[in-house]
Amino acid sequence: MAAKKQQLGNVLVIGGCGFLGHHIVDLLLSRTISKVSVIDLFTTRNRRPDSDGVGYFNADITDISALLPIFQKVKPDIVIHTASPTAVGTNNALYYKVNVEGTRCVVEVCEKANVKALVYTSSASIISDNNAMDLINADERWPVMPAKSQTEYYSQTKAEAEQLALAANRKNKLLTCSIRPAGIFGEGDIQNIPNFLNVHYTNRTNFQLGDNTNLFDFTYVQNVAYAHLLAAYALLQTSTLSTPPLDHEKVDGEAFFITNCEPVYFWDFARGVWQAAGRYDGTEKVWVIGRDVGLGLGGVMEWAYWFMGKTPKLTRKQVKYSCMTRYYDCTKAHRRLGYTPIVKLRDGIQKTVDWFEEEKRKEGEKKGQ
Repeated sequence: MAAKKQQLGNVLVIGGCGFLGHHIVDLLLSRTISKVSVIDLFTTRNRRPDSDGVGYFNADITDISALLPIFQKVKPDIVIHTASPTAVGTNNALYYKVNVEGTRCVVEVCEKANVKALVYTSSASIISDNNAMDLINADERWPVMPAKSQTEYYSQTKAEAEQLALAANRKNKLLTCSIRPAGIFGEGDIQNIPNFLNVHYTNRTNFQLGDNTNLFDFTYVQNVAYAHLLAAYALLQTSTLSTPPLDHEKVDGEAFFITNCEPVYFWDFARGVWQAAGRYDGTEKVWVIGRDVGLGLGGVMEWAYWFMGKTPKLTRKQVKYSCMTRYYDCTKAHRRLGYTPIVKLRDGIQKTVDWFEEEKRKEGEKKGQ
């Protein structure tokens, strides 16, 4: 028997045409009874068919005068705020504008429009210095990394935005919480899977950075979307209570790590991607480049390519990322949200690679026309 669909009322997904956002929209339509609307800077990509009844609105989330009329028209009960630049690049001004100023505006408009619940998409990286620090079964008791120790400005701004969202909890009757996903991948991914597949397509699978003893959390995007729905429902239920829930049951004002609950050795994940592509059997000789050697090579390539005005194929950041241990404990999300991944890691990898292979095939057909 199919599970009973949850009623969420009017749901507004900010960033709903983005990578995570459009998967949240898909899951809202398939698993809930709700009226779904989307705000994005441009709503031309990842749109649902008109027959699905999703309302799309173009708006800059840093402009309150643009947001407020949309909120007044949609009258959302729940806002799910996923909008953020990708962590690729170094556009610090954009990170601050969208992540911090944008979130400040979203919170203000939620309060003015009498929104019941706000679910903010944070990042699991905010408790790491993103440099040499390992995270071993980290949970929500780990402190957020202070700005002075944070090496990634993206993570710093996500932490500031999370604080803005959580600080707004129970102000003007708004309930808020934060979802901290780790290593999101899936259909439409532009950060993780494309890089792994590029290594495969360019026949570089016989090189490995580090000794592959570092466990890492990669999380299939549909599981992250599912966690947002659980959080939204929990906040909506809390809004109906006459007294606040007990501390060990609380969702409002809280942050939750979300993973696939299947930490894997970093290069085992990469090889899983290559095997899913169907042209890798794992029998080739692997040349292991140690972390220290890799950092030296990355530094040389960064300097040389900078001198030539090009983007290096190997950076020190890539080496650090490939060699760090980073996995989390989702017990809090399991107990308070009822979160259990709905797609296993292996299945998520296969679904994702199949999608990329199909997109590659379509692109090839277009070029052949």
